[in-house]
Amino acid sequence: MDVLLLLAAWLVGLGVVLGAVAASSVRVVAQYEKGVVFRLGRARAVREPGLRMLIPGADRMEKVSVQVVTMPVPAQEGITRDNVTVRVDAVVYFRVIDPLRAIVEVQDYLFAVAQVAQTSLRSIIGKSELDDLLSNREQLNKGLELMIDNPALGWGVHIDRVEIKDVALPDSLKRSMSRQAEAERERRARVISAEGEFQASKRLAEAAANMAQAPAALQLRFLETVVQVAAEKNSTLVLPFPVELLRFLERSGAGDSAGTPEKSPEIQQKTAE
Repeated sequence: MDVLLLLAAWLVGLGVVLGAVAASSVRVVAQYEKGVVFRLGRARAVREPGLRMLIPGADRMEKVSVQVVTMPVPAQEGITRDNVTVRVDAVVYFRVIDPLRAIVEVQDYLFAVAQVAQTSLRSIIGKSELDDLLSNREQLNKGLELMIDNPALGWGVHIDRVEIKDVALPDSLKRSMSRQAEAERERRARVISAEGEFQASKRLAEAAANMAQAPAALQLRFLETVVQVAAEKNSTLVLPFPVELLRFLERSGAGDSAGTPEKSPEIQQKTAE
């Protein structure tokens, strides 16, 4: 009995050991991951997703995510080429295309990409003008993507895209730009108003020339104006009076006063008696 008990205990211990060894040699790689296998410290292979077996005590696996990583770049302050101080932040989209390089070539590829993105963003600020940062972002995004992608390819990382999120301007510059925009809008309004007056004057000159050739048209226009004024239900109706008629009346009054001689004081006295 003692021998059987010892044999059973030994079998149970062996089963536990074998189970522990088997458990340590089995790895599950998710669909969005890839596993890099190191055998005695040396990179041997890249394992695809699924259930993978390792040699206990000799193999070690590190998993690398191949999903697209969205990394925000903290706002970087810099001086543009036209000497304007701005703060610009961005976002970088990248993914691992070579897990072996991402593990072997760089200590921490996430930290490395973040540092390259920050330095590249400061560099692009110094090479650009303020108007480009505000209106020509697509070209700057492409240039920034190339600057980050060149060193990242050596780490097995591919930069999908880079987007500049926001450009923070000083308050004094914002006020200056607001005044400039207001002045520009006022200039455009004055130009449009002057252009309208010019076109209206040309039309009025043409209308005056046509009415000069047809006096009846001027009379019709006068009657139409009277109808429009009356339609507004005003209590006072103003009618134009010809200036030539006023001059004629003034000349007539001057002639009557000149043709009547003044009476002498004696005649006036006799007439009074």
